Amino acid sequence: MESSLRLVPKGASKSASINDTAGSLGLHDTLQYGPRSLATEVSASSNDFQDRLAKWEETQDNLKLTLQRNLYGLHVPMRIMMERKAVMHNPHMPAAAQSNIHLDILMGRDGTIHPSDVFGGLEGHSSLSIHQDMERMLKL
Repeated sequence: MESSLRLVPKGASKSASINDTAGSLGLHDTLQYGPRSLATEVSASSNDFQDRLAKWEETQDNLKLTLQRNLYGLHVPMRIMMERKAVMHNPHMPAAAQSNIHLDILMGRDGTIHPSDVFGGLEGHSSLSIHQDMERMLKL
């Protein structure tokens, strides 16, 4: 847990900008750095946006834990992390629908509906042989 009060995930550092590739006159130095491509700059910014979306939930969770640590002390986020770790291990039958409602409640996701809640997480599961699934899960 990183102790920061960041609301939005940190953006990726840009690999090259016009300031990094500028010559003595302040323009892009094509001879030294190659031709400037707007397509790469636009795709880099869209990848940055996708990375921020992927890290959104982690950043929000980190903010909540940091605020709780600042308000109540170190024991509250530590207790919450221990509870999450305890309920993360979910032994289940492989052919049965998987649901970890305990972890959803601890993470604050109990008020949201995801496709796995409706379809039971079986959308990619084609095998109905419980014996083969148990052997695969237990590595027998």
